[in-house]
Amino acid sequence: MNTHIPEIEKKPISEIIEFQEQALSSFLHYLIKHSKFYKELFKQHTIDIASIKSLKDLQQIPTTDKEDLQLRSKDFCCVGPEKIIDYITTSGTLGNPVTFALSENDLQRLAYNESISLACTGGNEHEIYQLMTTLDRRFMAGLAYFMGARKLGAGCVRVGSGIPELQWDTIFRIAPTAIITVPSFILKLLDYADQHKIEYKNSSIKKAICIGEPIRTANFELNALGKRIAERWNIQLYSTYASTEMGAAFTECEQGRGGHHHPELLLVEFLDEEGKHVKEGEAGEITVTTLGVEAMPLLRFRTGDICNYETSTCSCGRNTLRIGPIIGRKKQMIKYKGTSLYPSAFYDILNTMEHVENYVVEASTNEIGTDEILIRIGCRYIPENFEAEIKDHFRARLRVSPSIVLSSVEEINKLQFHDNSRKPIVFIDKR
Repeated sequence: MNTHIPEIEKKPISEIIEFQEQALSSFLHYLIKHSKFYKELFKQHTIDIASIKSLKDLQQIPTTDKEDLQLRSKDFCCVGPEKIIDYITTSGTLGNPVTFALSENDLQRLAYNESISLACTGGNEHEIYQLMTTLDRRFMAGLAYFMGARKLGAGCVRVGSGIPELQWDTIFRIAPTAIITVPSFILKLLDYADQHKIEYKNSSIKKAICIGEPIRTANFELNALGKRIAERWNIQLYSTYASTEMGAAFTECEQGRGGHHHPELLLVEFLDEEGKHVKEGEAGEITVTTLGVEAMPLLRFRTGDICNYETSTCSCGRNTLRIGPIIGRKKQMIKYKGTSLYPSAFYDILNTMEHVENYVVEASTNEIGTDEILIRIGCRYIPENFEAEIKDHFRARLRVSPSIVLSSVEEINKLQFHDNSRKPIVFIDKR
């Protein structure tokens, strides 16, 4: 059994709930004392926090969403500027980026989260992590991984994103045991290694912590992207889900059966369109309450991300619930020719196709007000009738076929990355 599992995560479900309900009471009193936004919310909806005694009682409180943060970011802050240690911003995938302030306590909470998340993947003080994501540009993730590795007692090599040549040089120079990266970048690393005759299969790397993109299907098997990596490199792949707003992560353990919830850091709900709890096995929007956050705590925050969850005990020893891969973002759902789709449905098909090097999916609104889809695909070699072949794949799997434009790999790279990019952009919503 993993000795790094926090005690609360091994407790019976009844004790975990009791722990969380005590934490919730303290959290609500903190909000009503320090948060301008939530004080007004409680008053507007005549909410007596003394009546919120159980996790079920949370449903009496309206949810908060990204629009609230964008419009009233400063009203969420519960501390003065003298207590702010770090400023970060969200990636702005679904709108204008939101500035988040972190206190010293928040940074320590972030480090704790990532240390137990890395421990989830079997990490310990003997690990050396190669960080293939940026530590600058107001990005929380890179900072979290670095601080988490330090708290775990592990080594960390801050290489940053891109530059395959430097990544491989670092791997053979320092011999890290794990990489933390966007999984699609692993394919670029492997392509570079093949082109330059690099013998990577016997390198020091034993695992990859995959961020930003799903590598599993709803039944926890590797998806098309995960399979492409696994077929070429015999390393263990771990999926994660995290967001700036919650300052925490759901990370797979070695069983590979979903990202584990850390109940000491988050209350988590899964809601339908009407704000009601969905049943286990049904897709719902991840909605979090951030326990232990000092500067900008959030109550019933709707992340916009849709997934399934499971509550069965994991053989790793944790009794906490687990979330499946993100199906999509609520605002990114596309209704195309009578079919409701998330962009990930297109990614899964494109990731299986030979000659598809990179791509961007664009959604727009046509002259009659319905959704249109254009997929720009980067290729180094375009076989005869390749566009028709791609459309046939989409018809077979999704029953619809979007418009296709074949381009060079370099043109698509320009769309995926701009000066302020912190991760590749594969979906552009023009609606």
